[in-house]
Amino acid sequence: MSMPDEMPSDEIQAAWGKLVEQVRTGVLLTLRNGHPFGSHVLYMFGDDWSRVYLHLSRLAFHTQHLLTDSRVSLFIAEPDKSGKNPLALPRINLQGDAVILPPTDEWYETVKQRYLAKFPQSQIMFGFGDFALWELRMRDAHLVLGFGQAYLAHSTTPGQWHHQKPGKKT
Repeated sequence: MSMPDEMPSDEIQAAWGKLVEQVRTGVLLTLRNGHPFGSHVLYMFGDDWSRVYLHLSRLAFHTQHLLTDSRVSLFIAEPDKSGKNPLALPRINLQGDAVILPPTDEWYETVKQRYLAKFPQSQIMFGFGDFALWELRMRDAHLVLGFGQAYLAHSTTPGQWHHQKPGKKT
């Protein structure tokens, strides 16, 4: 079986952009007693994949985990549908660290307004004292667009995607 040709970075950028535009929720992975713990969350990207914003309640397990250990991963995948090969669905896995974005931060109001434009139903939760905006500062991205189409990128050059060669350890 031959491998598909490597895609140019601009096509990869467009593909991940389409994925995260169509899929509004992802799985936030935090550490609970040293083990991965997944939570379903709404997310919003900054200018690229290296910044992601979440609006989280302090009462939620995932927030309690982040307050103890800021390491985080966010997994976003195209939903499975009849007629699609579930193993070939586009998906992205991001890894980094999470910090609270305080209301005093110069970007807070801009992020809040963009978040509310995307998720207007969240307006009421901005009035609850236990909710906060979190900024996920992602370092690494792993994007799968189908069989033989896996790409890696780093936050220092978020628009440069490198084909993950079969058998190569990363």
